[in-house]
Amino acid sequence: MNLIVSPPSSAAANRRIRVMLVDDAVVIRGLFARWVESEPDLDVVATLRTGREAVDQLERVAPDVVVLDVDMPDLDGIAALPLLLEKKRDLVVIMASTLTRRNAEISLRALSLGAADYIPKPGSNREVSASTAFRRDLIEKIRQLGLRAKRLRSATSPARAPLETKPAPSIVPQQVEEAAAPPLTLRPMPTTPPRVLLIGSSTGGPQALNALMADIGGVLQRVPVLITQHMPPTFTAVLAEHLTRIAKRPVREAADGEEINAGVVYLAPGGKHMKVTRRDGAAVIAVEDGPLVNFCKPAVDPMFASAADVWGNKTLALVLTGMGSDGLAGARTIVAAGGHVFAQDEATSVVWGMPGQVTNAGLCSAVLPLPEIAAKLTRLFTGERP
Repeated sequence: MNLIVSPPSSAAANRRIRVMLVDDAVVIRGLFARWVESEPDLDVVATLRTGREAVDQLERVAPDVVVLDVDMPDLDGIAALPLLLEKKRDLVVIMASTLTRRNAEISLRALSLGAADYIPKPGSNREVSASTAFRRDLIEKIRQLGLRAKRLRSATSPARAPLETKPAPSIVPQQVEEAAAPPLTLRPMPTTPPRVLLIGSSTGGPQALNALMADIGGVLQRVPVLITQHMPPTFTAVLAEHLTRIAKRPVREAADGEEINAGVVYLAPGGKHMKVTRRDGAAVIAVEDGPLVNFCKPAVDPMFASAADVWGNKTLALVLTGMGSDGLAGARTIVAAGGHVFAQDEATSVVWGMPGQVTNAGLCSAVLPLPEIAAKLTRLFTGERP
């Protein structure tokens, strides 16, 4: 065991996000620790090799965020997860696993057991160390989820000073959505039923999609649903299978050239962008292996913008929980074409990045808690007045 404990003498230091790293590979533990420690607002409080050590040390080191490997000796990640959450209910756990079907299944199962998010690791230590995209994603997940946990905790405790920062970060952090939001302004609601539902999501998206798809049968009967969830290959295939069982309707990874029909849910395949085009008068899927958009592939913006060209003012887009601003440019295109945009509210979002961006830009006709979205959509698509 390689245990590092933050010095307790500085109260300000403890206001930084405290991170526990759990992985049986010493190279990965060391690499992650160097990345985290180079950030101005993050502290490594422990590096451990098994889930058992994480459970035993949790109360002693008091982390805000745990990065938890799936495959470990003694007690693996999926077995350690409920034990960690039992000890600290507000703990943020990010599951880390390589890109295999088994690990995709485990990672999605972990979300249903209370993990906040997952991060797929490249296949080898060399690929992990060389991937700037992976490093950026890991740090931003830790930062965004850790900040949210601290905000929720501080809402029921006395006000605290801002996070103290350390000098000279090696990576310039992406902007964290902490600024005070402008007053909420809403656009008019649709006056006629839309002809397509587009959904964009990222961090927290699988959990939100599970909840939503169980309750929008009335929508699925009438129109096609297109989803872009930030996910790598293999993970999207597993997610499609999970959503098929929940929705009791076919949910599948979209295939290039297939016609878009009501009653089917099309999920952007991991590692590809999903767009919409017209062919012989019919709306069809276009799957493209283009460059990253907003650091993502698949990205929401290409789907939103291309769908607006096809369905125009009959387009309804929903932006669910997620980091960053993906979907903002596409939402502007939809609104300019006469379509409409809904967003998940901040209180029920794991991270209010993507939905917050479209909300604060004044593009939304509704900003709703997750449990209220399905009923609102059903009324709209069945022609009932909202």
